[in-house]
Amino acid sequence: MEKNQAQTKTGNIAYCGLYCEKCPKLVKGKCPGCAGNEKATWCGVRSCCIEHGYKSCADCTMYGDVSECRQFNSPIAKIFGFVFNSDRAKCVRYIKQNGYGAFASRMDEMNRMSLKRGKD
Repeated sequence: MEKNQAQTKTGNIAYCGLYCEKCPKLVKGKCPGCAGNEKATWCGVRSCCIEHGYKSCADCTMYGDVSECRQFNSPIAKIFGFVFNSDRAKCVRYIKQNGYGAFASRMDEMNRMSLKRGKD
């Protein structure tokens, strides 16, 4: 994979740890992805990461674990995780442990936007 292609894929990791590269809306050109979505001012996680200069919650130093953060664990996020069987906290932990490139590669291999709850 060329360097620019790899940078694009890691650039499509959302602030909350989702992998936008595999999102059907991004693929169809109906969404700019998390980082490029200027209309997503409602997202507390995105706002916090931008304010602190983080690429994602994996870069946060305010909490020992992302599950301690109220912004990350809002009621909407919990519903989203349940409905889509998504474990964003597991994604953030994976990024912290293995890096952005390894996470993007794993999600590409699995052809998914997120690690699943109770699996992976």
